[in-house]
Amino acid sequence: MENTVLLLVDIQGKLAHLMHKKERLFDNLQKLIKGIRVLGIPVLWVEQNPVGLGPTIPEVADSLPHVTPISKMSFSSCRNDRFLRALKNMDRNQILIAGIETHICVYQTAVDLVDMGVEVQVVTDAVSSRTAENKGIGLQKMRDAGASWTSVETALFELLGVAEGEVFKSLLKIVK
Repeated sequence: MENTVLLLVDIQGKLAHLMHKKERLFDNLQKLIKGIRVLGIPVLWVEQNPVGLGPTIPEVADSLPHVTPISKMSFSSCRNDRFLRALKNMDRNQILIAGIETHICVYQTAVDLVDMGVEVQVVTDAVSSRTAENKGIGLQKMRDAGASWTSVETALFELLGVAEGEVFKSLLKIVK
């Protein structure tokens, strides 16, 4: 848990509302963020060309009042100096990655992180693309490159590790 960071990628504007199964995506993103906050895990948050695509949707942004998004123009977050500095300053080597689009920015970021020696876990029920086919392609390409898959509940309970205490009770309330 002390080695993990959540990375949220490009959950912005009108594009977010074009995602396949967007309601499920938004719900799972909110659960993931709430759970990560309960666990005390830091969040990195990137936005692709916010002038052109708009800001992060309120369902996500409102859950992160003390986190400032990092603006980027590259598809991969790893091609952005501010992102790389922020990640280095956190001194963590495991990233849970969530966001859109699975086959473009999430994929390119995940592959670059794996190439840098970071353990990447893709939260499969908290990523999406405009089509199910593109989501599937992105997921498979990330797995082929060395990233692993997880889900919101799997990640949260794996990070917690025990079925007891107040944090456990809080996580149960979040995922139900």
